[in-house]
Amino acid sequence: MRSQTSAQEPDLSQLITVAAVTKEYRASGGGKFRAVDQVSLEFSRGEVTALLGPNGAGKTTLLDMILGLNTPDSGRISIAGSTPRTAVQQGRVGALLQTGGLLPDLSVKETVQMVAALHRRHAPVHEVMETAGLTEIANRSVAKCSGGQQQRLKFALALLPQPELIILDEPTAGMDPTARHEFWDRMAALATGGTTVLFATHYLEEAEQFARRTVLMHQGRIIADGPTAQIQRQAGAAQIKVTWAPSAEDLAQLPAVRSWEVHQSGTGETPQITFRTDDADTLARHLLARTPAHGISVRPASLEEAFMLLTEKQDHSAEQEVSA
Repeated sequence: MRSQTSAQEPDLSQLITVAAVTKEYRASGGGKFRAVDQVSLEFSRGEVTALLGPNGAGKTTLLDMILGLNTPDSGRISIAGSTPRTAVQQGRVGALLQTGGLLPDLSVKETVQMVAALHRRHAPVHEVMETAGLTEIANRSVAKCSGGQQQRLKFALALLPQPELIILDEPTAGMDPTARHEFWDRMAALATGGTTVLFATHYLEEAEQFARRTVLMHQGRIIADGPTAQIQRQAGAAQIKVTWAPSAEDLAQLPAVRSWEVHQSGTGETPQITFRTDDADTLARHLLARTPAHGISVRPASLEEAFMLLTEKQDHSAEQEVSA
């Protein structure tokens, strides 16, 4: 978790500060449900961060509070030294959310022009349309746009106030793989220019490829926060693949092995084995120095695997606390 800056020496590189924020709702069966539980985070200018977690983890609630659409029960959120609502009113924040419809009878360009007229200051319409990849369909009615094209239109609307922060909730839903990649290329260019990007997604490969930082939420709490590659290492369970035909005794002597899987491609051929390990260096050295295994390759856990392992660990810890 990132350290908080002091009031005497403000860190101007920090755009968003979330300090000990909690939000509760009434549960359907009575009582209260804590959607966000004592969350503290900071986000720097130009940082691209993926906010991940299973359904019900608290991601959307947290994003809504950062956008000023909801208020914390306790704790504090500031954006560039202002409250979220003030920052939104000042045009510092743009958002592409799952909710919110578009007028189907307007054209793409008319939609952008209409929303631009609502802003005191805004980027040129042609500029945001080009950035969002809408120029070629400018005269198409919204009703005839695909789901991915409508997402790109919402993205253009989010860019109009030239925000310092863009918040994206499932931004590439409905886009094909090519469109998704083009979208993230545009987001990377914005981040290079100093825009902070905070996004929630179920496409974990997007977070793995494009997010410099990953924050993992589970049951309203932050269970992992750091550079995306570090989160993958934190989960452990790297994979080592070798070509080898070991005996049961050979397997029993291997260090740091959590599990293994044998792949037999054909009769008479040496099988391939995939080991899952929490200590890839130790296992790889043993395989190289003390066994005839060859064709050794090492792959860290994917972000999806890390996501699953870390949430499983959290659930297991919670079960132990309850049983104790």
